[in-house]
Amino acid sequence: MIEDKNPQRTSIAQLGEFGLIDHLTKNFDVTQESTLKSIGDDAAVLDFKDKKVVVSTDLLIEGVHFDLAYMPLKHLGYKAVVVNVSDICAMNAKPTQITVSVAVSNRFPLEALEELFDGITHAAKEYKVDVIGGDTTSSQKGLIISITAIGEADENELVYRNGAQKTDLLVVTGDIGAAYMGLQVLEREKQVFQVNPNNQPDLDPYTYLVERQLKPEARKDVRTLLHALDIKPTAMIDISDGLSSEIIHICKQSKVGCNLYEDKLPLDPQFISACEEFNIDSTTVAINGGEDYELLFTIDINDFDKIKGNPNFSVIGHMTEENEGIHLVTRANTKIALKARGWDALTE
Repeated sequence: MIEDKNPQRTSIAQLGEFGLIDHLTKNFDVTQESTLKSIGDDAAVLDFKDKKVVVSTDLLIEGVHFDLAYMPLKHLGYKAVVVNVSDICAMNAKPTQITVSVAVSNRFPLEALEELFDGITHAAKEYKVDVIGGDTTSSQKGLIISITAIGEADENELVYRNGAQKTDLLVVTGDIGAAYMGLQVLEREKQVFQVNPNNQPDLDPYTYLVERQLKPEARKDVRTLLHALDIKPTAMIDISDGLSSEIIHICKQSKVGCNLYEDKLPLDPQFISACEEFNIDSTTVAINGGEDYELLFTIDINDFDKIKGNPNFSVIGHMTEENEGIHLVTRANTKIALKARGWDALTE
């Protein structure tokens, strides 16, 4: 395929703010019964009747949360939705609506924003959430995306971080660490490209890792899976800032300790191979990497038989008395105090 060296560039100023909003939101469909009024008024109107409303919001800032050198705008739009939907899933709730706000500098033409919103539209359809509003404004610092996600659940379905008990089992969905290694691969290839722009990256050996970084998926299926197993987690959180950080959040809010077992961590073979190539300890990456958007939760020990052998879940530890502390139990059966070394947006 021959690349178009002179792609169309339409100035956003030609449309104006409201013309731009109309243009970018024309493909959003309303599918939720609870959406009474979406885009086009001073506020959206939702009707949840007997349901509880769950709301979460996140900011994605260029140069802090993403690098457009290797993050395609369509993938960025998709990921921006996913990271917010994941928070709703972590409450054991059903995501239903999102609002989308974008601050953009004049270096972005209309076509760039169309790519971004194509990704948002695709994610909205994939997760069956309605886009019901938002805002657009200018930015002096590049691209900023803010998405607020809204969900619903019956009161008895909701799961918080503070419900873990001292004998509960610690469970994680999927595998962990791959998103961090995907980022390492992309950063390395970016540096190679900067030295020699003629050197095109070969990402074939890292397809899973790169996908986990550029196009993660929220675990919307877990709520249904657990319901089918007749299991309600006692505490739950999504893994956005690293497994160690999330375990500590649950322990502090539930006032319990924890033993996490190194040999129980679910690691993808491609992840292990990449760690060896980069000469990085796989356990360190797995517990501190972040951006996996898997779900971490605790269950009553009596539910173990319901979950054992299920390919969607791995039992990776158990909760303890608070005064026993929070530890990683190594393969050599040595206890190491677990520290929060995951992502912190306010550290330099």
